[in-house]
Amino acid sequence: MIDDVVAPAGGIAAPTPLGMGGWRAFRRHRPAVIALAVFGVIVLAAVLAPVLPLHDPNAQVLTDRLRSPSGNHPFGTDELGRDQLARLLFATRISLWAALQATVVGVLLGVPPGLFTGTVGGRLDSVVSRAFDAVQSIPALILAIAVVAVLGRQLTPAMISIGIAFSPTFYRVSRAAASTVAGETYIEASRSMGQRTMRIVVDHVLGFVAAALVVVISTTFAFGILAEAALSYLGLGAQPPSASLGSMLTSAANLLNASPQLTIEPGLVIVLVVLCVSLVSDAVQATASAGDGG
Repeated sequence: MIDDVVAPAGGIAAPTPLGMGGWRAFRRHRPAVIALAVFGVIVLAAVLAPVLPLHDPNAQVLTDRLRSPSGNHPFGTDELGRDQLARLLFATRISLWAALQATVVGVLLGVPPGLFTGTVGGRLDSVVSRAFDAVQSIPALILAIAVVAVLGRQLTPAMISIGIAFSPTFYRVSRAAASTVAGETYIEASRSMGQRTMRIVVDHVLGFVAAALVVVISTTFAFGILAEAALSYLGLGAQPPSASLGSMLTSAANLLNASPQLTIEPGLVIVLVVLCVSLVSDAVQATASAGDGG
């Protein structure tokens, strides 16, 4: 899927879906535009959660246990009488931040060396590629569980390890794009004029790989949401009294018969976020592929 974005015919750098022309092409994908708007609303609500007029997400009112949705508690309450809407927004905030951490780590560890080694080639390219191949052989969740076992039940180290596990994907995409354009005439001309390798990467290679990176970033972010949910479900993610979407699902699993909405609400947010990110990613890839064909 990613190869379709980074390997245009003829060795000519493909147009990316960035800029006004790319945005106009992206807008033709109506489901993706709607998904982007929904995702924006979810992110905005999560970011503004601390300043919204909500109940204290950690305040326990045992006399209000497992209340059905009402005017005072629009999403009901959980097994400890805590407002479900407030906890859902703060949990979404934590889950989005966790996925962002994994994505940023993957980008920072994978993209710069991929662009550089793909441009210069040679022995350095071979050595670095073998190192990333070794990292690629470690399953992301297994690495996260191992890190949690060493450092304790903390969400941030676990998500950083997820980012490390995904860095080879960013490396391969960046390296493939850089290798494709490394032999182009304008790259050779830049070298002959004395431009440094990093300057060549920034000026000529980075734009070529941008479309593919958007796709990989979207995919990694979506997996980060699912990875956080999986780790929290295993009790290795966010720890009480804080809540994430995964930990909310874990708490609600034992109350499925008594209060099914406790599982529906965080589960629906996870599905919406992953679906929105996937639709946007597919639209970006389709826009890039259309640019290649043009």
